[in-house]
Amino acid sequence: MSNTSTVVGSKIKSIRESKLISIEDIAERSGLSVDQIKSIENDQFLPSLGPLIKIARALGVRLGTFLDDNDELGPVVCRAAERDSSISFSNGTTDARKHMEYHSLAKQKMGRHMEPFIIDIQPSEERNFKLSAHEGEEFIYVMEGEVEIDYGKEKYTLAMGDSIFYDSIVEHHVHGVAGKSAKILAVVYIPF
Repeated sequence: MSNTSTVVGSKIKSIRESKLISIEDIAERSGLSVDQIKSIENDQFLPSLGPLIKIARALGVRLGTFLDDNDELGPVVCRAAERDSSISFSNGTTDARKHMEYHSLAKQKMGRHMEPFIIDIQPSEERNFKLSAHEGEEFIYVMEGEVEIDYGKEKYTLAMGDSIFYDSIVEHHVHGVAGKSAKILAVVYIPF
């Protein structure tokens, strides 16, 4: 796993400082606490996509801005060998560093509104997940293993080859079936 998580915190801080926005202003605009923003900027905690989307909106940038290396106007090809770098987001589990590893498939594409990822879901016995919600839509296709999606008051179990498309504004959480790993293709659409 790479050091991408440290890049995200640094980028958020750099963008915030370049726009002369205080941590308190970002907290107020995003609905997150000052301590959460500080821990993200200092690379102590990398949250799920929901809070990162709120920070991106508060800064007036796309979520992808935190992951971008280059800005390509035309098509972007992502070779399998180039997916080695990943970013880990907390998935709300209460025990130490259980997470999902996100492999961005379009980080060089400028101006995108969709965020495609291959996500490796690590095994976890935890079942009390913190649900998150954000504007947009998500599409998930299960490549390996089985996943569960808590969506509002419903729970969906998907096996290899299954897919789901849902509105992200409804509280949700994606995780592997208890104690098992999985791999998914996820596309997150975020209106801007």
